[in-house]
Amino acid sequence: MYLFAGSSHPALAQSLARELGCTLGRVKLKAFSCGERYVRYEESIRGKDVYILQTGTGTPNEDLLELFLMCQAAKLSFAKSVHVLLPHFPYARQDRVAEPREPISAKLIASLLERSGADHIITLDLHSEQIQGFFRVPVDALDGRPIFAEYLNAKKLKNPVIVAPDAGGAKRAKKLADLMNADLAIMHKNRVAHHQAEILEVVGEIEGRTCILFDDIIDTAGTLLKAKEALIKRGANKDVYAVATHPVFSGDAVKNLTKAGFKEIIVSDSMPIDRKTIRGLKVLTIAPMLATVIRHIESGESVTEMYKRKK
Repeated sequence: MYLFAGSSHPALAQSLARELGCTLGRVKLKAFSCGERYVRYEESIRGKDVYILQTGTGTPNEDLLELFLMCQAAKLSFAKSVHVLLPHFPYARQDRVAEPREPISAKLIASLLERSGADHIITLDLHSEQIQGFFRVPVDALDGRPIFAEYLNAKKLKNPVIVAPDAGGAKRAKKLADLMNADLAIMHKNRVAHHQAEILEVVGEIEGRTCILFDDIIDTAGTLLKAKEALIKRGANKDVYAVATHPVFSGDAVKNLTKAGFKEIIVSDSMPIDRKTIRGLKVLTIAPMLATVIRHIESGESVTEMYKRKK
């Protein structure tokens, strides 16, 4: 088994290598002056199982193109298999035609990964489960909720309730609520435009309770800001927590999160992040989970079993 990393998240790559007790494989990554990317493996991978770690960041197009080149270079170098570790799947929110004449971008990314040589995809908390169906190769869609549940349960919060910021995230939030033996509340949201939303109503008992807003992504944090205001207005405990797997933090995210004043903002390190920019930010690592998955794959064990053992 050989582990290589793209340029998107060096810190996570090093953490994963430490968890596995291995060193990262040698690969040359650079950009020409014209902007074109260049990839070359600097050691033989003929007949080897190759794992490539790359995640979506604030430059998703460059991240993906570099990943495509790494996959193809591995195939052309006679790698036995190419496993792609893609914690944050770029374009996942564009998974259907919501308006006339739109592309299904997530499906296109899936096709390009296959065509570039990926034999297996390992990703984390997809925006929608249907994205797995866009692939013709196996997909391990990992669940990050146990990591958050373990951390939150250790806090022994008083009378917690998990809050879904919209109906689309209700199923996702319900699974976290089950892991914490907590109640569920659901917000009715109206999206006026991209990155603009208004909270119309909250369904569920939240008065005087500790609310935990849970979503898969924090992008501009505009929805979270509105959600926090709506919860406080309806009598929730002033200590509101925000939890999400992927800290995209684009646009006015830092400004909105600062204004919202959450008790704590809990995210994973699925994406690189400057931990000093946001007050109350807690970053939980996914490296142990990824390492466990790789070990299960290499030994032919069920990946699902690792969740049962954790319980």
